[in-house]
Amino acid sequence: MNEKNSLLAEYEGVVSGHRDGHGFVIRDDGQADIYLPSNEMRAVLHKDRVKARIVRLDRKGRPEGRVTEIVERSDSPIIGRLLQESGVWLVAPEDKRYGQDVLIPKGATGSAKPGQVVVVQLTEPPALYGQPVGRVKEVLGEIDDPGMEIEIAVRKYGVPHEFSDAALAQARALPDHVRAADHKHRVDLRDVPLVTIDGEDARDFDDAVYCEPAKVGKGKGWRLLVAIADVSHYVETGSPIDIDAYDRATSVYFPRRVIPMLPEKLSNGLCSLNPGVERLCMVCDMLVNAKGEVHAYQFYPAVMFSHARFTYTEVAAILQNTRGPEAAQRKALVPYLLNLHDVYRALLLARGERGAVDFETTETQIVCDESGRIEKIVPRTRNDAHKLIEEAMLAANVCSADFIQEGKHTGLYRVHEGPTPEKQEILRNYLKAMGVSQTIGDNPKPGDFQAIANATKDRPEAQQIHTMLLRSMQQAIYTPINSGHFGLAFEAYTHFTSPIRRYPDLLVHRVIKAILARKRYELPNLPTPGEAHAKLSKRLASRVRPPVAGEVVKKPSADTLAWQAAGLHCSA
Repeated sequence: MNEKNSLLAEYEGVVSGHRDGHGFVIRDDGQADIYLPSNEMRAVLHKDRVKARIVRLDRKGRPEGRVTEIVERSDSPIIGRLLQESGVWLVAPEDKRYGQDVLIPKGATGSAKPGQVVVVQLTEPPALYGQPVGRVKEVLGEIDDPGMEIEIAVRKYGVPHEFSDAALAQARALPDHVRAADHKHRVDLRDVPLVTIDGEDARDFDDAVYCEPAKVGKGKGWRLLVAIADVSHYVETGSPIDIDAYDRATSVYFPRRVIPMLPEKLSNGLCSLNPGVERLCMVCDMLVNAKGEVHAYQFYPAVMFSHARFTYTEVAAILQNTRGPEAAQRKALVPYLLNLHDVYRALLLARGERGAVDFETTETQIVCDESGRIEKIVPRTRNDAHKLIEEAMLAANVCSADFIQEGKHTGLYRVHEGPTPEKQEILRNYLKAMGVSQTIGDNPKPGDFQAIANATKDRPEAQQIHTMLLRSMQQAIYTPINSGHFGLAFEAYTHFTSPIRRYPDLLVHRVIKAILARKRYELPNLPTPGEAHAKLSKRLASRVRPPVAGEVVKKPSADTLAWQAAGLHCSA
């Protein structure tokens, strides 16, 4: 397109404000953002959808534009402090990308007092010569109330935090415990000493494990059971709880607070594999050989009874010293923990053989005091107990993906593609600048990344190098089209092990049950996706290579398209 035509064209996109008063139009077509000077931002707000025309290019060739039409005003609530200045009430937005204060008419302040943090709904948009006008919809409290930053974040990022009345009513009507009738068509595992191993602060227990030595083929090996909460037994497709769960798509974790995907009666009660109570579960029952390869597996619904709730710290202490005080307290279960440790070592062997990426990045944990203020941020170290559970979960997830593929059923895979050529180039230049002698080729394997990580792990800037290695890879997504998991070096991988807190896992459970029953699982009519989905959709479109001349491109079926939409929503 020549310059004259490009100056006449209109481009649609979403306004992104800047704290300095100017803004940008993030174009739907993924091309360069259009700069909006501060006078153009007077009649629009951050997140509005507009059409804009490019009026000139700056010295660096970047487009500068003018808003020609406001297509849709954002309905996102604005959070800020209520202030009174010379008799006029206004709210100063906490998010500085909203470049203007909101005027609040006298009767629209509700019960809010000056200085409090409030949520505002706009009643009049901004105009060239007038500020936006709104009314106070909700009072969050004083600015220094404990947990206020969480309340702000939840609303700022549109995290669904209130269950619908229908979902709450449905949750209340659920039983408090597993009933005898629920045992029908299930394998009884109540006498198998399955245990949960989680963090000290965990409240929902998705997974339990058990391991015993077994003969595999002609050699030695193990039978490994991974039992996962059977959420799909209680949450039916299209039910009020299911609709809310899909909307949330995941539980959101803050220091001292969780916004769960499912009502608490399910997430902490009926579905949580709490110790000493019967629970319904879906089991991945595996035979693992001495090389750490899954020789055979089967899935089945079961009823279980968790024999103990262990913490990672406790299990790590027992594995380090089987004669210590922690081991003495759990004497009957120590042999099973040792079996788990043995199978873990074999699975680790297989991980090394595959060349999967395993960077030693340090996660952080926020420690709060009694009043909810952040006291300190400490490194969260991964011990053998963390890694043991991780390897068991990976094995079950791989079996799930294989089962869906073999069952020829559409489902959601967890796909992680290798780095793009651009990211490879950036990484090569970075490694060279850092004086790292190892580098990656044109078609890198996960093992190449692991080799660089191993070679640099003792350098003072190891953390920075490992972060760059991670950043050079693409983000993993949920999609019905399987193209493997680069980082874990798996040909097919999915998420099966956390249906209490991740919606894709719940969908995977439903598909596995459908295959076991020789049926097809139909996705319900899902609500239309939001802004995050649209952004992701655009980013993923850029990953798809254009068809080669003469290539016949198969149109995806309606079934695949529905699963693609669900995958995009869950990824976003």
